[in-house]
Amino acid sequence: MSETSTPARGRPPRLDRERTLRTALDLLRQSGLDALTMRRLAEALDVKAGALYRYFATKQDLLTAMAERMMAGVADATAAADDGDWSGQLRTLARALRAALLAHRDGARVFAGTHATGPHTLGIADTLVGVLRGAGFSDEEAARTLFTVANFTVGHTLEEQAALEPADGGADVPALLTEAVAAGTYPHLQAGLSTLSSTDFTALFEFGLGLLVDGLRARR
Repeated sequence: MSETSTPARGRPPRLDRERTLRTALDLLRQSGLDALTMRRLAEALDVKAGALYRYFATKQDLLTAMAERMMAGVADATAAADDGDWSGQLRTLARALRAALLAHRDGARVFAGTHATGPHTLGIADTLVGVLRGAGFSDEEAARTLFTVANFTVGHTLEEQAALEPADGGADVPALLTEAVAAGTYPHLQAGLSTLSSTDFTALFEFGLGLLVDGLRARR
């Protein structure tokens, strides 16, 4: 092993972009987005905070890199499900995107606040647009559908993670809704309360995804 690749005895491993990103994702898993600060990240890496700015000029740059890393493998999942059915491929991609966000604590919050343009994120976008263009949708329709699918999936997952992984002291959203409806005169909400207060977010996601696909079919 060369002298440059062996850290001096008693010193932490050499700081680099990859190690910084891995540590940031570990901190996200342990403590959530609100607790992830550049100072805390520097402490975990045993470096001064200023050293981080060599790789990430701002915390937003760090979050963008984290969001890009979360998207690894999403486009591949869609390619593996290539059965010639555009609607099936669209569903597969949306499901893979949701799964990627759910794999990380506050994953949807991280992703929603960024505009990653790395190969993972652009690969997802290119795959979906390509599926739709191949199915006969216009370039404009394909591009707008990309935004629609992404916004629906990220927005859904934001609500899902907020309900299932509330911050310390966070409210029990289903219980609050049940109490509020029961305390007022909302007969239509009362009729659907079991669904409205359900934590079966997969069923809710699949219902919304089905509406989206049905709407696209109606435009063809």
